[in-house]
Amino acid sequence: MNRFKTSKFKNTTPKIPKKDGWIANVRGGSFSSQGNHIKSSCILVAFNTDQAGGGMVGLSSVSPGSDGKWIVTQIPCHADQVTDLDFSPFDDYLLATCSSDETVKLWRVCDPDQSQPSSPEVTLSPGDSRLEIVLFHPAASGLIAVASTRGVQVWDTTRDSALTVLEQHADQLQGLAWKEDGSLLASSCKDKKLRIFDPRAQTSAVQCTQGHQGNKDSRILWVKDDNLLTTGFNQVRQQEVRLWDSRKLSSALSSVSLATSNATLMPLFDPDSGLLIVSGNGESVIDSFEVAASEPYLSQVSHCLTDASTRGVALVPKRALDVSVCEILRVMQLTDNFIVPISYQVPRKAGQDFHADLYPDTIGHTPAMMAAEWWTGENKQVERVSLHPNKRPKPNTAPTKETSPKDLPCGKSKEDSTSSSPLSTPSSSAAPSRSPSSTSGLSSGFLPSPSPSQSARAIQSMLGPSSKFRHIQGSVLHRDTHITNLRGLHLTTPGECDGFCANGQRVAVPLAITGGQIAVFEMSQPGKLPDTALPTVQNSVNVADFCWDPFDPYKLVVAGDDAKIRVWQIPKGGLTETLTEPECILRGHTEKIYSIKFHPHASGLLASSSYDLTVRLWNLETGEEVKRLSGHQDQIFGMAWSPDGKLLATVCKDGKVRLYNPRGSTLPIQEGPGPEGQRGARVVWVHDGKNLLVSGFDSRSERQLYLFSADSLASGCLAATPADVSPSTLIPFYDPDTSVLILTGKGDTRVYIYEIVPEAPYFMECSSFNSSEPHKGLCFLPKTECDVRDVEVARAIRLSKTTIEPLAFRVPRVRKEFFQDDVFPDTAVCWESSLTAAAWLSGSDGQHRKISLRPKNMTPVSEAPKEAPVRKYLPSSVYLEEKTDEQKKEELLSAMVAKLGNREDPLPQESYEGVDEDEWDD
Repeated sequence: MNRFKTSKFKNTTPKIPKKDGWIANVRGGSFSSQGNHIKSSCILVAFNTDQAGGGMVGLSSVSPGSDGKWIVTQIPCHADQVTDLDFSPFDDYLLATCSSDETVKLWRVCDPDQSQPSSPEVTLSPGDSRLEIVLFHPAASGLIAVASTRGVQVWDTTRDSALTVLEQHADQLQGLAWKEDGSLLASSCKDKKLRIFDPRAQTSAVQCTQGHQGNKDSRILWVKDDNLLTTGFNQVRQQEVRLWDSRKLSSALSSVSLATSNATLMPLFDPDSGLLIVSGNGESVIDSFEVAASEPYLSQVSHCLTDASTRGVALVPKRALDVSVCEILRVMQLTDNFIVPISYQVPRKAGQDFHADLYPDTIGHTPAMMAAEWWTGENKQVERVSLHPNKRPKPNTAPTKETSPKDLPCGKSKEDSTSSSPLSTPSSSAAPSRSPSSTSGLSSGFLPSPSPSQSARAIQSMLGPSSKFRHIQGSVLHRDTHITNLRGLHLTTPGECDGFCANGQRVAVPLAITGGQIAVFEMSQPGKLPDTALPTVQNSVNVADFCWDPFDPYKLVVAGDDAKIRVWQIPKGGLTETLTEPECILRGHTEKIYSIKFHPHASGLLASSSYDLTVRLWNLETGEEVKRLSGHQDQIFGMAWSPDGKLLATVCKDGKVRLYNPRGSTLPIQEGPGPEGQRGARVVWVHDGKNLLVSGFDSRSERQLYLFSADSLASGCLAATPADVSPSTLIPFYDPDTSVLILTGKGDTRVYIYEIVPEAPYFMECSSFNSSEPHKGLCFLPKTECDVRDVEVARAIRLSKTTIEPLAFRVPRVRKEFFQDDVFPDTAVCWESSLTAAAWLSGSDGQHRKISLRPKNMTPVSEAPKEAPVRKYLPSSVYLEEKTDEQKKEELLSAMVAKLGNREDPLPQESYEGVDEDEWDD
């Protein structure tokens, strides 16, 4: 997908019906297996059930009956647990099941309101321990792949033995998938390896590579353009989705990390739209992504919260979708007691025209060839059919008395009787039997070496869409820098407050003591705090919000519940006694204050928002209110000054984002739709004031990030991305030098990091930081506090229940001896004011000067000499070369002789001179 082109599936919306639209009377299977527990044809849906010890399969219809209700029936299939099931892609009533009893059975099922067969049409006995997966071939009739605990077999259902038995895996096999054209099989295994097999060429894998790093279950799928998609876990136990190019399997093209969870991700892929569905077993979230052949490879489309946890998921074939409402996917979600049909629809005018751009011709239901033809080397594509209502092929009909299973010959089915249809058109010519070149270009297992430019592009693709900060790392600094033994912390500050505040010299923390007391700690004095009482700033009322003056590190401003703002001057060296008298008190608001924000350029200019639905501007030099802004209809969640200090943005509980020109009108100059949720929100300016980023909640109370254009709020958000489900608002910090956004919430253990770019994909997720215990929040320090020698791009103070800890965010780099000028541009001196409040109010504007962060003795990496490429590892031939026993023996003897020395050399004592005979006479 072109990153500059908006996808037509960008706004695809999952629609969950009301409960009367669910399939009831379902007992979803709770046992563990490698299958998805549910499969669907165009007419029927089959699922695992707990009845009869798991040996039965539940069956219902995709669509309700004429009375609007579904009929659910059960079929006794196996003597032991049914582990997987699959419908034939060419016959909606042909169902294959496999079981722990080591058999595979093919059933000619009927509509749920009819009596079901008592015996299978075909029974296969692979006899290779418990069977885990059964898959129909996507192009050939009567051909299936069966996976056991460690092995894979390919069967022609008309024969009594397997066509081929592939090489055993080293550990538990976890995922298996046919390529779309049926030429290759791919598998994932507990040994963390991905393997590609060409069953017609050789029994061993033609390619093998390292997969996910986690030890938990993984799954694998073929997607378009010879790509593979896997789901699993990374080293920190986060769910992970990876995209691979089967032609360059050595490294992944892209990866996306999801939540930290133990749930196995079950993937589903639609090749027509390129949409991927992933859902965790036992979770109540279903995510969808768009898979592209170029950057960005994986783009999230939706994040659906379901009403019940998932036992399994299946896609309904495209031929059964309702194109009149622009339905592009339908997911059948299996839960403990229901099957929930979730319809994914593109918001367009429905019911008028057929939207051909949404519905390319899809795979039909006529097989391209017989199993025997495939085995002899044929490669044919299934004929595609149109989804236009006037051109759709007629669906399969249920078996009748005339075509009941008993009337069909053994080993034959209705599928076989229609497999030689003249509509089947080959897409490639026949090839010699079992010839590696006739089935796949991967059969040899070797690929030509890529050029340096190709290697660079591959590495760039693997790292994601050109983000320098993809692998940013957060770490807590040494304990010697911590302030510990913190007691009596106030943990219930209002949602609009950041919880605490810090500058480069000191930290202010609210205490759970009557009188609204705030403790101030000097960062230059780390260590364990005494058990005795500490000197504090006593406000006499509960604290609503507080912050340091950015231009005076000793001035602390506190907003209270009594609608007053108190200005405190902290003595140099820190508090030695409790302060009870503020420097001044600002009065004007009539109700409790939400939050306060200093102007980024003008000294002594403060903005405050209140329950009286006004935003007021104060001049601290005179102690007077200088402006009052109105227009809000509900609680003001957050506000932010623009980088140039000319505009003020607010986000409100009424679902609006507003933009003010405080020196002009008292009413907003722009207004647009904001987050739908009413739990809370924050706003911050990005991209030098061109865009606004809002963190809030959607209508399902899921945390979301929204990006708006500051020039056109009314047109809605440019992009949105989901975060997770949590009650606390994500508090954003934006670094204008790097465009890195760092977010976390009160009580969270995870810190999200994104690079925000002004064009699609807008949000580029980077590595997150996770802590072992919840934190109160983060407060970021000026850029000069960062250790540029260690490529530290951000420094924060982390407040936990009992400690204050410095936290560093670093970018991994190889040549750290050079100044990384690509991530450290000249930074603004934001701790110096550029004009006074009076000058700003009179119409003047200021701008911060900029300074370089480069130490004097460091050379910029852009000016560093280029290093000659060095081979870090010996060629594989060195390791793979086999030596004979005689060669090994000779090498060992040579090494021993070299260590002991030459046996022909004279001994040292032989060189000593003796005494003449006449000397003994003396």
